[in-house]
Amino acid sequence: MGKKLLKNTEWAILVVSVILTIIGLVALFSATQSTDLYEFKKQVQWILISIPFLIIASILDYNIIVRFSTLVYIILIALLIGVLFTSPINGAKSWYKLGETISFQPSELGKVITILFLSFIMNKLQLKGRNQINKIWKLFIFIILAFIPVLLIIKEPDYGTAIAYLSAIVFIIFASGIDKKYILITLLILAIAAPIVYNNLPEHALERIQVFLNPESNARDAAYNITQSKLAIGAGEVFGMGLLKGNQTQLGFLYPKTTDFIFSVIGEELGFIATGAITILYIILVTKSIYVAKTAKDNIGSYIAIGIAGIFFFHMTENIGMTIGLLPITGVPLPFVSYGGSSLVTNFICIGLLLNISSRRQKAIFVE
Repeated sequence: MGKKLLKNTEWAILVVSVILTIIGLVALFSATQSTDLYEFKKQVQWILISIPFLIIASILDYNIIVRFSTLVYIILIALLIGVLFTSPINGAKSWYKLGETISFQPSELGKVITILFLSFIMNKLQLKGRNQINKIWKLFIFIILAFIPVLLIIKEPDYGTAIAYLSAIVFIIFASGIDKKYILITLLILAIAAPIVYNNLPEHALERIQVFLNPESNARDAAYNITQSKLAIGAGEVFGMGLLKGNQTQLGFLYPKTTDFIFSVIGEELGFIATGAITILYIILVTKSIYVAKTAKDNIGSYIAIGIAGIFFFHMTENIGMTIGLLPITGVPLPFVSYGGSSLVTNFICIGLLLNISSRRQKAIFVE
């Protein structure tokens, strides 16, 4: 049985995540020269902390893990409510301070918790058939449960993370066999609500959208970060300026260079070859995740895998898109590459779950 599990495992997913982690460490080593490699050293520690979580998530049957998802989901909601009463960091109440140097962001780990819980709920709602989600009351229950953490994260406010949750939710609903009429109705509602939402956004969110639409109008103030990011990536050209030799990176013009704009560091110092390779690696990661969803042995495995694919897809698209000026800046990290302990642990748990699901796969059950 053990040999069969190892044979079925989609090892390419693990290989891609390890390569991305190594690239992230190289970039962090260069970006943290001015801080005595502080974030680089912390990231190494977080990688070591993440390994046990990766192993547990990959070997413990995911159906057993899912049984505890309701309890953990309730704890998550309590943590998301509690964090609203903490002191803001960078304008958002997203972190619990654990001592002087360690912080915990519940919304990060909450991504995988929410995916597990929603997969459990979707499976329960579909016990009588995969078209059961098209019953309006079942769809309504799922939407309510899915949006509770989203609304709490918006309240922090952390719009980027909230959209990451929405991406996973959309991927799961799509995989459930949702009727096209609901998709059309949703698109119509979004079209009607968009101008209303836009006019009621907080000032900093409106500023980011305006900077995205017209960055040259305020290049020395609100658009400073994206301007420096594009300068850095452009200066790297094909092969880069060389490790430790990027002007924007080493002279401190690029900020925050270890988290939001780590892709810009790579673009400046290692060039288009490296950034192109990273993009390909993420595409492989997302497509392999979708393939795991298609070949999972049961509905729960399929929903978990497709939800994780949604998370990785959004983070890849948003982070790379915002650093090159194609999308508004939201502060979304680049998985495995950006500095961040909560994010790294969550990402490796996701990888462990994908390995877990792929090792037990039998046949495709994904809705065409």
